[in-house]
Amino acid sequence: MTHGDDAEDLSPYLAPTCFVDSDHPNVVAYAGRAAGDAVGDVDRAVRLFYAVRDGLLYDPYTVSAVRDAYRASEVLRRTRAFCVPKALLLAAAARSLGIPARLGFADVKNHLTSEKLRARMGTDLFVFHGYAELHLGGRWVKATPAFNLALCQRLGTVPLEFDGQSDALLQPFDRSGRRHMEYVHDRGTYAELPFEEMIRVFAATYGSWSSDASEHDEAFHGEGKKEAPD
Repeated sequence: MTHGDDAEDLSPYLAPTCFVDSDHPNVVAYAGRAAGDAVGDVDRAVRLFYAVRDGLLYDPYTVSAVRDAYRASEVLRRTRAFCVPKALLLAAAARSLGIPARLGFADVKNHLTSEKLRARMGTDLFVFHGYAELHLGGRWVKATPAFNLALCQRLGTVPLEFDGQSDALLQPFDRSGRRHMEYVHDRGTYAELPFEEMIRVFAATYGSWSSDASEHDEAFHGEGKKEAPD
């Protein structure tokens, strides 16, 4: 953490919010279990990353238009989630351990989207992809816990690793060298989930997604090379 008159105010990234409910007892307990006996913020952050990455299976068919579905404490009740809830959980768990954390969003192009998913969404552009940024060693480090290890192994994608010092961003290529994920637009970072804006952009980009998600609570948004299993 830096000091001086120009030091960044990190307090907004330590405080609990509606969605990043880091003070919820279940989130606090989860973070404590995941961190275990790790010493220091970097080691704790690394353990949290892997707990979220592999503890929740990535599923691009779990998008919801329901506000409460995006609370970190609610995410803990699930076994599957897409990128935004997983980033929320990582940020909340980090804050509960005193590690400043915020949410980052970007639009990404998936060059290996399945034909079925592309037809359903009408595009290979995935808007409001979510990741977490953790303040470690005096700077912000990006952590993307979206794709779990088993999914990466099955799809031939190199799993993202996180050491708490270097950014862990979506893979630009798969194991065969094919173009995979491309960041095309940065939507910035936030202390809290911009829920209304995210849902508005989802609806504007994917058309019928909004009403379908409200009625059926299923996804029209994801970054996987293939669809997750039902």
